[in-house]
Amino acid sequence: MYERIENNLWVYLCPMLSVYSDTYFMKQALLEAEKAFESGEIPVGAVIVCDGRIIARAHNQTEQLTDVTAHAEIMAITAAASHLGSKYLPDCTLYVTLEPCVMCAGALSWAQLGRVAYGATDEKKGFMQYGGKSLLHPKTRLEMGILEAECSVLMTTFFKQKRG
Repeated sequence: MYERIENNLWVYLCPMLSVYSDTYFMKQALLEAEKAFESGEIPVGAVIVCDGRIIARAHNQTEQLTDVTAHAEIMAITAAASHLGSKYLPDCTLYVTLEPCVMCAGALSWAQLGRVAYGATDEKKGFMQYGGKSLLHPKTRLEMGILEAECSVLMTTFFKQKRG
């Protein structure tokens, strides 16, 4: 199967092999985080990937929707589940710019995500501070620190603007 990617370039896609890297997908999550930043939301972005393709994109919308549960991860899980027609996502990877909170870790566990990859650490609200990997599904693989500097700079810039 062939798929068109940027600049009219076509590539052959093998279902088991992604032509994109973790860096590529985290950059896509960063684009979502920038959308949140521009709309005054805490700049967290997420994408969910299945078989080497992005099936869901989301960013924080807690202010816009007046909903404390409208975190990027939750929004992405909902979109991916709808796309696949399944509440379970064992063959998917979530790329998110900030370490998920405990609420999101619970949702990731219930969705049985196959893999979670995040950029920046959240030392105040991140799930690693409150139970760590045990909060995720037992089969979920975890990757940390992908484009950590870029993800951290966006958060730092946002809060400097809000406070200053």
